[in-house]
Amino acid sequence: METIQGIICHIGNARALDFEFCVVVLNQPTMTRPQSTNSIEIKSGPSGRAMAQAMETDLVEALQQHLNLERRASSCYFAMAIWCSERELRGFSSFLIEESKSEQEHASEFADYLIARGQTAELHDLPAPRQTWISPEEIMAASFQMEADVTTSLHQLYFMAERCSDVRTTIFLDPTIENQIKSEHQFAHLLGRVRFAQNQPAPLLIIDDELSENKTKPSTLR
Repeated sequence: METIQGIICHIGNARALDFEFCVVVLNQPTMTRPQSTNSIEIKSGPSGRAMAQAMETDLVEALQQHLNLERRASSCYFAMAIWCSERELRGFSSFLIEESKSEQEHASEFADYLIARGQTAELHDLPAPRQTWISPEEIMAASFQMEADVTTSLHQLYFMAERCSDVRTTIFLDPTIENQIKSEHQFAHLLGRVRFAQNQPAPLLIIDDELSENKTKPSTLR
């Protein structure tokens, strides 16, 4: 085995050309990679999600309130459907169950929108819905009023979004308001038909059959 002293002597006897080559190699300038300069600042929401445009706090809170208003409406329609089902009004019950699902979908749309804008979709405690009614007419009257309240809430949201110059929110609300007005019109029509029945079993059962067949559209003049 070669000793350490022998290795040192061997290195000392290296040819001058080899030594010069080593010097040249060692003296080559070190190549450095250019440092990454990321000058783009992305705003983030409460959950850390990227935001294209910040939102006014009042508008965010109003959107959250409306989300929970839709959830509350869903709960109310479900309670109404139970009342009708207990009284063998299967058409009314089926119609109100679909309305309950629809309101839940509306709440999901608002939650999706808040998330898309980098905000938090807050779920509030819901009060127990009313479960006792006198007649189908009273249910339809309460339903119409509930739809009118939802419409008012949407209009207030639109006004706030315009005041904040939040065009993204007004674009989001446009089709929602249009569909809500149609729903309000539908319940006004159904309330009128139920009132015309004057709580008489025969005409109420006719309306119940119509609801079973999804005949809920108001009459038109076109």
